[in-house]
Amino acid sequence: MPDIFTLIMQIALVLVVSRIGGSLFLKIRQPRVVGEMFAGIMLGPSLLGWIAPHWSQVLFPPSSLGYLSALSQVGVVIFMFLVGLGINPKELKRQSHTAVLTSHLSITLPFVLASFAAIYLYPRLSDNSVPFLSFALFLGAAMSITAFPVLARILTERNLLHSRLGTVAIACAAVDDVTGWCVLAYIVVVIRTTGRHTSIWLTLGGIITFALVMMFGVRRLLAGFEERYRRNGRLSETAFALMVLLVLISALCTERLGIHLLFGSFLMGAIMPKEHKFVRYVLDRFEVLIGILLLPLFFAFTGLRTNIGLVKGQEMWMYCGLIILVATVGKFGGSMLAAWWTGMPTREAAGLGALMNTRGLMELVVLNIGLDIKVISPALFSMMVLMALTTTFMTSPALEMVCPARMLVPESEKAIRAVKFGMASN
Repeated sequence: MPDIFTLIMQIALVLVVSRIGGSLFLKIRQPRVVGEMFAGIMLGPSLLGWIAPHWSQVLFPPSSLGYLSALSQVGVVIFMFLVGLGINPKELKRQSHTAVLTSHLSITLPFVLASFAAIYLYPRLSDNSVPFLSFALFLGAAMSITAFPVLARILTERNLLHSRLGTVAIACAAVDDVTGWCVLAYIVVVIRTTGRHTSIWLTLGGIITFALVMMFGVRRLLAGFEERYRRNGRLSETAFALMVLLVLISALCTERLGIHLLFGSFLMGAIMPKEHKFVRYVLDRFEVLIGILLLPLFFAFTGLRTNIGLVKGQEMWMYCGLIILVATVGKFGGSMLAAWWTGMPTREAAGLGALMNTRGLMELVVLNIGLDIKVISPALFSMMVLMALTTTFMTSPALEMVCPARMLVPESEKAIRAVKFGMASN
């Protein structure tokens, strides 16, 4: 039986520390979620376990971490549903040539660079229990990810969501996430079917069948949620309970098929109706509980699995620096080069590169999957977490430095200014 007192104490501590961390980071013009990520790391062996090991054992005994993990996983399952819900394929189709080319190059370049880096890192940070191909593909997928929710929050806070930069960045991030998760799904299937009697082709066939049923069968049934909302202006508690039930069933199906819970919840969100008011309504109902309670628990659990003490010695820190460098050059450089090539002004293209280099929570989700399936070691996991924190933290100051907010005017404001200028001229 779980120690309820310990679990409640952990939840209370995580809430307090995450709110403090988020508030402090807001004061230095960083998104709250970045402060919550750092707060989660501070509760683990990297800080609390280092300066007060006794209190770390008292507050987070190993026997209690399974329950904390379960709660955090529920939060991430719902979060991935919301991420899928926020991606609208129709909006992506309407984006310009800049968005299409940039999204492809911002995936390809970091993936290729990470694959080359894997040749050097594999014999030093892995072993024969992990196939090199799986190791290289995972590094490529992890470094290609962009944190779609964090990027959207940064753009919203800076009133840039409807600017050309914001529109292109949102489109590119959505494509990056979908592509990255498809690659990651393949990696998980390959690793989980290795050594089993189940054929990989049978597993892939089951996954493809499930995806087709979801897109061409279940998707039509989900339209009922939007119809009820349009008719009544709201959804009942029963409707929300049914929505959550469908998310959980989809998650369980993908877990049973040999990939991961999160792929099912993401797919359920991706096939939900995309009418803007309906999506905003559903997001508003879920985001408070997820953002305040369950995601901070995931950050804390990730922090408890991250031990920066494993990155010791000049050589290990050199590997860590190489990972951060490859991730930044690939994502920042690839996005900037593609945007500039399609005619975007240099400073604005650099701003897009800074935004696309945001990894945040999505990266932590990917890394936890990698650690769970043992494709990366705890030491490499800690290095990759440091990379995620570094690239996410640098986004806001880099964006302000290369592309200040005063240079970027949302398209709606440009239209208003044009009308006013025309009236003044007349």
